[in-house]
Amino acid sequence: MRTIVFRACIIAVAVSSGTPVFVSAQTLFPITRSLQLQATAAQQPTPGTPATAQAAQPPAPVRRLSADDAVKLAVENNLGLQIARVNPQIQDLNLVLARSGWTPTFTSTLQSNSNTAPNQNIFAGGQGLQTTTDQFASNVGIRQAMRWGGTYEVGWDSSRLSSNSVFSTFSPQLRTSMSLAYTQPLLRNWSIDNTRQQVLVSAKNREMADVDLRQTLASTIRTVRNAYWDLAYAVASLTVQQQSLELAQESLRNTRARVEIGTTPPIDIVEAESEVATRQEAVIVAQAQIETSEDTLRALVFNPSMPDFWTIHIEPTELPDFKVDKVDTDGAVRTALDHRTDLINSRKSLEVTDINIRYYRNQSMPDVTADFNYGLQGLGGTFLQRGAPGPTNPFGEVIGQSQRGFSTVLGDLFHNTYPSWTAAVNVSYPIGTSQADANLARTKLQRAQEETQLRNQELQVATQVRQAARQVQTNQQRVQTTQASRELAARKLEAEQRKFTAGTSTSFQVFQAQRDLAQARNNELRAILDYARSVVDLETVQEVPVGGGAAVSAVQAQQVINNSN
Repeated sequence: MRTIVFRACIIAVAVSSGTPVFVSAQTLFPITRSLQLQATAAQQPTPGTPATAQAAQPPAPVRRLSADDAVKLAVENNLGLQIARVNPQIQDLNLVLARSGWTPTFTSTLQSNSNTAPNQNIFAGGQGLQTTTDQFASNVGIRQAMRWGGTYEVGWDSSRLSSNSVFSTFSPQLRTSMSLAYTQPLLRNWSIDNTRQQVLVSAKNREMADVDLRQTLASTIRTVRNAYWDLAYAVASLTVQQQSLELAQESLRNTRARVEIGTTPPIDIVEAESEVATRQEAVIVAQAQIETSEDTLRALVFNPSMPDFWTIHIEPTELPDFKVDKVDTDGAVRTALDHRTDLINSRKSLEVTDINIRYYRNQSMPDVTADFNYGLQGLGGTFLQRGAPGPTNPFGEVIGQSQRGFSTVLGDLFHNTYPSWTAAVNVSYPIGTSQADANLARTKLQRAQEETQLRNQELQVATQVRQAARQVQTNQQRVQTTQASRELAARKLEAEQRKFTAGTSTSFQVFQAQRDLAQARNNELRAILDYARSVVDLETVQEVPVGGGAAVSAVQAQQVINNSN
């Protein structure tokens, strides 16, 4: 605090003595913030008065930030980045969804039924007037598509059947069977099928989501740095406007003193007062610009849910450094061609097209499929031994019974007692142009188009990088020129003040010299700010497109402001 007061006193003494003031970038921020806080405190109601005793509010908190601190806060709190971080998670789930085509499916069924039907003829088989059948059946199975295109299916069935039909050899009847089926494509769907195509495309989309997140991060960092430098410029510009106002007020006091002693006509007071009013307006506009810049930066770096989101003051602690560096344009172009996120995504899009070409080329081949089925079965229960047919019972009476338990039935399966198998090769091929042929031809044309677009995009990227490098070099020269202009304007003001003191100049010429100095200081600040922004743009344009992602982040920041209001 003592340092701030000391520097403020130096400025006040220098202004009152008519000496031009040169303030370094490092001294602008604490002095200006001190003046702002004093002005804010002056506008607060006096706590001692009854009417304003309850209206007194504590001073607003101040958060001092460097440019790197602002970037760190934005990485943690920026809503645009939080939205972008969800996209890779969504693509992860899409990849899981695509791989679910290889997930095995388990099936199971339990069924019980009963049927009673009247005997319509002697071949109905039922004893008496009706045939009754009761059955309980169960089955389990599993089916899965393999990663190499084949499909297998395994099933096991068992049932128990009771019937009064004379045609039944077993009653109750125990039956079980096991089946194995496997299908393998030999041409079409052999090297790639729809599931593998979707998995490969989803994996590429997942990689592109990471690239998009990196693009959003780089664009947001660029926006945050530019917003930080805008606020720093607004604070520094307010200091320049206040210094200009103090010079005008000192000239007004000197003019009034000369009018009182009769060395200056009274009309000069009007001119001096008009100049003071004009510069007071400039101070008010500069203060409003600080608040606007603060809102833009706070929407980018702070969490909107924090209680003092709209009341906290942001105090930038640094101005952009200016140093003349040689720009390696060719190296920047090479870096951009290798690392630009839009180029990476375009190349990955070509890889997706290659996957589709591979798939459609495979789909245009003949459909040759090998099928193999193997089954086992077993039968048991209560065996009904019948005698010779007679006149009263043409099917024979039951003269004995024997048992074949369920373990015996399972033994029939494990001992491969009753096997059955089928092997087949199925061939199909469309006559004429198929849908796959048309898709293949269309996708090849799209790939040729995407290759041309990629070359055009690379040309545009190289042009953008060269323009950004050229802008850095231009702003370097601007800073050097504006520094020289500011020094000349200060010397001109000093000369005009000496001439005015000697009576060889007019107050108008002094005011004009003061305005020229203020404008020269603002021009120097603006040139330094533009140089810092161009350096940020040159660094960013080698990684991501400049303008698109940053514009989105700026829009999101403005939406936060509008929604909160």
